[in-house]
Amino acid sequence: MKSILLFLSCLSLASVFSQTSSEDSVKTCFMNYRSAILNDKGDDAVQYLDSRTVAYYDYILAQTITADSSKLATFSTMDKLMVLMIRHRIDTTTIFSLDGKELIVLAIQMGMIGKNSVINNSVAEVKIDQNFARGQLAVNGKPQSVYFHFYREEKQWKIDLTSIFPLGETAFNNVIAESKLSNDDFIFDLLTRLTGIKPDGKIWLPLKN
Repeated sequence: MKSILLFLSCLSLASVFSQTSSEDSVKTCFMNYRSAILNDKGDDAVQYLDSRTVAYYDYILAQTITADSSKLATFSTMDKLMVLMIRHRIDTTTIFSLDGKELIVLAIQMGMIGKNSVINNSVAEVKIDQNFARGQLAVNGKPQSVYFHFYREEKQWKIDLTSIFPLGETAFNNVIAESKLSNDDFIFDLLTRLTGIKPDGKIWLPLKN
């Protein structure tokens, strides 16, 4: 009987240790991604992003090449901004040479995925369900009511950046509303401020290789 109890106790301890280790691995994933962004290491940062994030950038890249103004009018604010920013800041020849991962790397190198998005951030509480985890965002050490999603892929935890896009969309639309500008005028003004160059009408057109 004692041996059975000892065995069950060991199993329980092993389970607790495994859970704690996985939670630490999720936090480490975020901190490694954060460090890569802060040090402009796009090739490193992309290794901590999951397949959903890469698929999103593949989608944005395809829309950057093909979407016309009527299609862009149906996009969310964030998606429209992404497409127009890529068209405005990256030359056409380069765009046609990229895939989703390479676009992420270049966006980091160009500051399109900025350091401000991670500099004061960390992950607080982590909850794991098999190969899925929710990591609570902490800003300056203070937990927020925002959660990153993580997935275990290729035997390591990776961040799904798309999990926080709805929150970003809401925040961005609130800023636009406060500016009293139209959605498109705000985006054009933002692109002008970022680059010092005002976009022209060609930015609404599909790209030609």
